[in-house]
Amino acid sequence: MRIISGKFRSRLIKPPKGLPVRPTTDFAKTGLFNILASRFNFSNVRVADLYAGTGSLSYEFVSRGCEQLVSVDRNPDCVRFIRQTMHGFNAPKSVFQSQSDVLVWLDAQQGPFDILVADPPFAETPAEELVNRVFNKGLLSQDGVLVIEHASTNDLSTIQGHNETRRYGSVSFSFFNP
Repeated sequence: MRIISGKFRSRLIKPPKGLPVRPTTDFAKTGLFNILASRFNFSNVRVADLYAGTGSLSYEFVSRGCEQLVSVDRNPDCVRFIRQTMHGFNAPKSVFQSQSDVLVWLDAQQGPFDILVADPPFAETPAEELVNRVFNKGLLSQDGVLVIEHASTNDLSTIQGHNETRRYGSVSFSFFNP
C-alpha cells in the first residue's frame, strides 16, 4: 500500500498481517481524491474516515494537508496501526483515531464535517443506515459530502441524497449530499 500524492507521496505503508481489512486500491483512491480535490481545499476541511481499516484514506488526507481528521474503526489492531503510522508522520494534534463502532460513533458526534468517507466491509454495507444517521444528525456542512465505498454490484442510487456514483472496476464510490 502506498500514498498516492502530497507531502508523503510514494511512501509505502506496510500494515501487519492478519488485519481484517480490504484496502482501497491505488486506482480507486486516485479517482476518489481527484474528485474530492476538485471540490475541496484539504487544509480547510473537517474529515472523518469511517471503517478506516489500515488508514489508507486517512494517510492520503493528511499527506494532502488535512489537519482536522478522525479515523474510526472498531478493531483495536487497526486503530493502533493507524495511530503508530500517524505518529511517524508527525500528524497535527487535531488528527486522531477512535476505536468505536461507526454507527455508535456517529450517534455521539456534533457536526458539521465537510467530508465523511465510509469504507464498510462489503458484506455488511449499511449504506441506508449511514446516510440516515448522517443526515438526521446534520453531520455534514452545507457543501459537505458523504462518500460510501461499495462493491460495484450494489446500487445505492435509490437512497436519499444520492448525487452520483463513480465506478473503478469492482469498487464504486457513491456520493451523497444533504
